[in-house]
Amino acid sequence: MTQSRLAVFDMDGTLLDSLPDIADCVRQILASHNLPPVSNAVVRGMIGNGVHALVESMIQIADPAGNAGINPAQTVEQFLALYTPRSTRLSRLFPGTEEALRDLQAQGWRLAVCTNKPEAAARHILEQFGLASMFAAIGGGDSFAVRKPDPAHLLGTIAQAGGQPASTVMIGDMMPDLQAAKGAGVRSLFAAWGYGDPAFAKEANASAASMAEVPEKAMTLLG
Repeated sequence: MTQSRLAVFDMDGTLLDSLPDIADCVRQILASHNLPPVSNAVVRGMIGNGVHALVESMIQIADPAGNAGINPAQTVEQFLALYTPRSTRLSRLFPGTEEALRDLQAQGWRLAVCTNKPEAAARHILEQFGLASMFAAIGGGDSFAVRKPDPAHLLGTIAQAGGQPASTVMIGDMMPDLQAAKGAGVRSLFAAWGYGDPAFAKEANASAASMAEVPEKAMTLLG
């Protein structure tokens, strides 16, 4: 029996332009410590490795000397409390996202999300955009004992979705996505419209310029 094809998507910078809401939350936290704001461009460089890494980057950039006495663990909780309820206030799906997902489903693909964003926030976002029911699995950054770039995060998501690595394509814009795919033996498609450096494309099996290209490019990767 032929194994069903599975398309696994990263979220931030791939399905969702989440930068505006994340940046606003970062600036709100900095203001609570009487620290100056940072630009969206600076925050963009913090995205991709999960909330803990984002908070560590924020502290290193905004308060390298540690004068504000920011507690990283408490700040992670503060960020989640601020971000999750408002995560779709300014964020938007990238153009063509819903159409591409429906095209993939019409072609017989199963869909999943593998994101370093906490699972509750990821599910909330997908529900707000009316997409949650389209995904067979949502593997968040706290869904397993590890997160991307560890391939076990991707492999766990694939298993939850009822897929197999050999018939899966990982679509993402950052190195953790591509590294997890390589480690899992999964073909990868670089989301060139996202937040990642264009140079990351060389680490993927193929590249797509927009969500509209994903169905055709993904199909080509699996032959």
